[in-house]
Amino acid sequence: MRILMTSTSYPESPDDWRGRFIANLVESLARREELELTLWAPPGQIPPNVTHVAIHADAQWLRHLAQSGGIAHTLRQRGTGAVGTVTSLLFRLCRTYRRNRADVFHINWLQNALPLWGTQTPALISVLGTDLALLELPGMVAALRQVMRQRRTILAPNATWMTPELERQFGDVAEIRPIFFGVDGPWFGVVRRPPTDGTKHWLCITRLTKNKIGDLFAWGEGLFGETRRLHLFGPMQEQVDIPAWVDYHGPTYPAQLLGDWFPQASGLITLSCHDEGRPQVMLEAMAAGLPILASELPAHRDMLRHEETGWLAASAADVRRGLDWLEEPERNARIGKAAQDWVRESIGTWDECAGLYAQAYRNLLEHI
Repeated sequence: MRILMTSTSYPESPDDWRGRFIANLVESLARREELELTLWAPPGQIPPNVTHVAIHADAQWLRHLAQSGGIAHTLRQRGTGAVGTVTSLLFRLCRTYRRNRADVFHINWLQNALPLWGTQTPALISVLGTDLALLELPGMVAALRQVMRQRRTILAPNATWMTPELERQFGDVAEIRPIFFGVDGPWFGVVRRPPTDGTKHWLCITRLTKNKIGDLFAWGEGLFGETRRLHLFGPMQEQVDIPAWVDYHGPTYPAQLLGDWFPQASGLITLSCHDEGRPQVMLEAMAAGLPILASELPAHRDMLRHEETGWLAASAADVRRGLDWLEEPERNARIGKAAQDWVRESIGTWDECAGLYAQAYRNLLEHI
C-alpha cells in the first residue's frame, strides 16, 4: 500500500522536542513491510525506507514554520494576521496531494485535510485535541464535511473522549475510529531512584503558554521551595513570567528525561487549561512509573483515575492535598505502578499503533 503522510511538525534531530510523536509514528510505520510510506513534513532524521516528498521550498518553509512554533501557535498569536501563513500552507498541501500518487492519504490535523477538496483518494485523518477548537471557526465543519463526502474517510482521534463530538459532526460522512498513540520500551525501563536527601522533585514538561501553564504558578505559590522543587521544561512560546521558586530548564528531549530526570522525580504535574487531546508526555511519564497530578480536563480525566493512577485537582487546596498524598513513599510507588500497568494494558507500543493504522488503511481500500 502506498501511503502519503502529511504533517507540519517533525523533529530536526534527536534532541529536538518538536513533533516527537510524529517521528515515532513514522518509524513504526516504516517497519511494516506491506507499506510504502512517503512523508511531507519538515526535514529531519527520516528512516531510510521512507521517501521525503517535500520539495526544497516547502521543506524550508515548514522548517521556518516549526521554528516559529507551528501553525496552531501562529494562529493563536497572530489571529487574522496569520491569513498569509494559512493560505501558503493550504496551497502547498494542495500541490502535494495532486503531485504524489498514493492509495491512502494519512493526514495529521484536520486543517491539513481541507486541500483534499476535488480529489477522491481515501483519507485517514488523525485528530488531536486542538482540532476540536478548529471546528468552532465559521464554515469549518461544512468545508470538512464536503471534503469527506468526496472519498472514504476515517477520522482517528487519539483519545476516546473526542469521539462523541466527532460522531455528531461527521458520523454520517466518515467512520470515527479512535487510534491511540503508543509508548515504547525505554519509558517502561526507567528505574526510579528517589534522592537520598529526601528532596521531592516534581516535573512540569510543557510548551510555555498561558493556557499550558494554567493555574500552576498561582496554585503552586508557597508549595515549592528547598525540600520540594518544581522543575519546568519546555520552549517559551509566549512571554510568561516564571516565579523565582521555579527551576526553569528550557526545552528538553527524551534521552535527557530518561537518563537524568524521570529516575529521581516524585511525579509529573500539569495544570493546563489548553485544548489537550491525550498528552504524550503524560503517557511516557506514566509508563516510567511516575504518578501524575493534573487539572480537571476531559483529556486528563480520560487518562487518570483519581487516587488510583494519579490525582485530579480543581483548586489550589486540591493541589496541596495531592502533593502531600502522592509523596508518601509507599503510595507513590503503588500509584506509579498502577499508572504504568494502565499504559501497558490500555495504550500499547508504537508498533501496535502502526498495526492499527495499517488495518485502517486496508479498510479504506476495501471495495474500491
